[in-house]
Amino acid sequence: MMRRRTTLLASCTALALALGATACGGGPVSAGGGGKSLSGQTITVAGVWSGSEQKNFQKVLDAFTEKTGAKTQFMSTGDNVSTVVGSKIEGGNAPDVVMVPQVGVLQQFAKEGWLKPLSKTTEQSVDSNYASVWKNYGSVDGTLYGLYFKAAHKSTVWYSPDALDQAGVKPPTTYDAMLKAGHTVSESGLAAFSVAGQDGWTLTDWFENIYLSQAGPEKYDALAAHKIKWTDPTVVEALTTLGKLFKDKQLIAGGQKEALNTDFPGSVEKVFGPKPEAGMVYEGDFVAGVAKDQFGKKIGEDANFFPFPAVGGGKAPVVSGGDAAVVLKDGKNQKAAMQFLEYLATPEASAVWAKAGGFLSPNKKLDLSSYGDDVTRETAKSLVAAGDSVRFDMSDQAPAAFGGTKGAGEWKLLQDFLRDPSDPKGTAAKLESAAAKAYQG
Repeated sequence: MMRRRTTLLASCTALALALGATACGGGPVSAGGGGKSLSGQTITVAGVWSGSEQKNFQKVLDAFTEKTGAKTQFMSTGDNVSTVVGSKIEGGNAPDVVMVPQVGVLQQFAKEGWLKPLSKTTEQSVDSNYASVWKNYGSVDGTLYGLYFKAAHKSTVWYSPDALDQAGVKPPTTYDAMLKAGHTVSESGLAAFSVAGQDGWTLTDWFENIYLSQAGPEKYDALAAHKIKWTDPTVVEALTTLGKLFKDKQLIAGGQKEALNTDFPGSVEKVFGPKPEAGMVYEGDFVAGVAKDQFGKKIGEDANFFPFPAVGGGKAPVVSGGDAAVVLKDGKNQKAAMQFLEYLATPEASAVWAKAGGFLSPNKKLDLSSYGDDVTRETAKSLVAAGDSVRFDMSDQAPAAFGGTKGAGEWKLLQDFLRDPSDPKGTAAKLESAAAKAYQG
């Protein structure tokens, strides 16, 4: 879905690196030398990517071809991966590999019996090269089905250095300090935050960062699995914290009404466009691509980020998203598909897209020099350093009816809460009602 994908994503200029980096030293790795063992075979790979993301992933596919001789075909599914893949399976034309953008969809595919367990070689690479949390998110009932190749870091607050300098404030390290800094920015002539309320997914991300920091990872996991109800006091507390921001007209560009009419690209424009209206915008690392490609900003100079700050007495959160590669049972070339996933599990494969830009890898063996600029390196370093404290986007773990549908479920209810944040307890009750129905279904 466009949430977290953004075909506007883009690349930061990359180092003139050869096609990859070794796991330990950062020296060049040749994409060849694979013996062309798959010559004459073709694998079909389906995913949501289009635009620059598809173009950059094609470089990974081309590197695999150069290494193995296998031909590849990419099929863009659009947002509704499960429907498209299901119809392809029913029609006897299943792709070999699918890049799945949500934990909930991966679990759905496994429960439908559509997936093959990944090879021992891939599993060994995951055990060696990834924090165990990524293996957990790629597994269903203890069996590894998904390899997380591309990740997003969704605990980054992006800001205009000029705006903060003009206000005389430095990047804050606590949530309260962030709101205080926001008031100072507002007093200097710009609103503090641009909020993309028209896109409900951005509001779920705001909630998730606050909840993870304030309630802690155990409660986060329980709420993500609906093992505790949305009426739990920790949810009401997080909504109350979020509501303080939403109802403060000094802090939000144009107030609640304008926020509800601002989509994600528009929220970035309000900070980094030709006529700035706000000093900061919260969203994932993909903000950098929009700021650079759409508005010509130099990342690290004209646009920078600070980590989403700790809330209350909690730790600073690290919320992530990502795309997992899976192999379909009904694909026509499973052997080559398995070898493709073995390749994707290597730092060599990740280095190809890291070089192209607009990419983060959860593979801790990928040399950070593979990334093309210091800000992307810092973002990647933060994601990998978080280790097992990383938590996958909660709404992406939920059934789509609750966590991933425009105008329904969590998206709509948090938009309603932005419109009127006066009743956190009532909003929690509505969220629980919608969640109960979706999880039961």
